[in-house]
Amino acid sequence: RRQGLQLNMQETTESAPSQPWSPAGMDVVDFFKRSVGDWRSLRSSHNIAFAQLEEVNTDIEITNVGSDDEEMLQICKTYDVDPTTAVSAIRMAWEGYSDWDEDEVVNGSTVLVVVQDSDTKGRLLRSVGYTETIPSAGDWEMQEDGTFVLHTLYDRAAAEERIWFATPDLRMRVSMIKTQGGKGVLTASLSTEVRQKPKASD
Repeated sequence: RRQGLQLNMQETTESAPSQPWSPAGMDVVDFFKRSVGDWRSLRSSHNIAFAQLEEVNTDIEITNVGSDDEEMLQICKTYDVDPTTAVSAIRMAWEGYSDWDEDEVVNGSTVLVVVQDSDTKGRLLRSVGYTETIPSAGDWEMQEDGTFVLHTLYDRAAAEERIWFATPDLRMRVSMIKTQGGKGVLTASLSTEVRQKPKASD
């Protein structure tokens, strides 16, 4: 009887439904670790100033960057940051096209360096900015629900980005480009980014 009871308890445990995946409590190191890979992005952007809509399809490749990477060292030097204090560094390369002009290919790359000032806050250094093709530094915060929030000030504008994992293989990104004072929104966009997994070999 005792053996049969043990078997029944094991069967009950194995058949119990697993808990749904949640990004809540994710820290910044885990966030960037999970971001490494190949992604297919669809971004819908609303240019509020000109009342125009745009859709952009992009292939994104995110790879880890070593502490001896020249671009990583240069961006740390620009902002007087000790490279050894970075908790994460990645290179993001992209190639895509817009429905405004499907014959024009939009591509580029940037190195992102994560500096952590506290458990949930820090700075993000970029070799190429989000709205301007110059180095930039923004302030990030990890929220309790696992959302990575980034605020970046530029010479002529300010950017706010919110990125989170809906599942381990689906990232969501909401971006706003504001006036420098932050009172007006120039553009707003929503991106869905799906991880591209290697195809099984025949």
